[in-house]
Amino acid sequence: MSRLLRILFVLLLARPVVRLWLGVTVRHQERLPLNGPAIVVANHNSHLDILALYSLFPLGRIPEVQPAAAADYFLKNRLFAWFATQVVGIIPVVRGGVAKGLDPLEGCREALRQGRILILFPEGSRGEPEVLSEIKSGIWYLSRDFPDVPVVPVYLHGLGRAMGRGQWLPVPFFVDIAIGRPLQWLEEKTAFRDRIRESLLYLKQKTLPAAPAEQEA
Repeated sequence: MSRLLRILFVLLLARPVVRLWLGVTVRHQERLPLNGPAIVVANHNSHLDILALYSLFPLGRIPEVQPAAAADYFLKNRLFAWFATQVVGIIPVVRGGVAKGLDPLEGCREALRQGRILILFPEGSRGEPEVLSEIKSGIWYLSRDFPDVPVVPVYLHGLGRAMGRGQWLPVPFFVDIAIGRPLQWLEEKTAFRDRIRESLLYLKQKTLPAAPAEQEA
């Protein structure tokens, strides 16, 4: 039942909002993984980020795609928790779980063990529009356990303005999405985090409007 609900969620909400209300351009769609296990890492400025990423996948693949999201936000009441887990299909991540004796990434590991495509926001929380925050260490620990699983960077431009922190209704604002080449795990934690950040910043440049001189050229 939850598989059908998630497909309907994307068909009736995610795609209409992203494609019709906002409008979207996707660069290098062919780089998006359609089979798992795989990890998609994206910048995070808006709750619309999940809808935008879901809208990239064929409907038949939606049940195999799961975004990781903060448990303290999405599980704050029973009804919202049911919608988030059964309809949106999130994997709850307990922020600060290690300090509480919990493994915050266990749900993500299980998704990869089952061959799913995991969506991860390595900044950890929504930042300021179009500003890339520090990449947290969680992605390194996860990739360490699955070193052969590709990490595909995706940059989302415009969603922070369409519906940023504190906004409840999306404002029509055109969205650009750029998908990068798969990255492999690096043993050195800082180098791996830097590689992800550099890849996202490179993709960010792909989504920005061309300068007048570049347009004339």
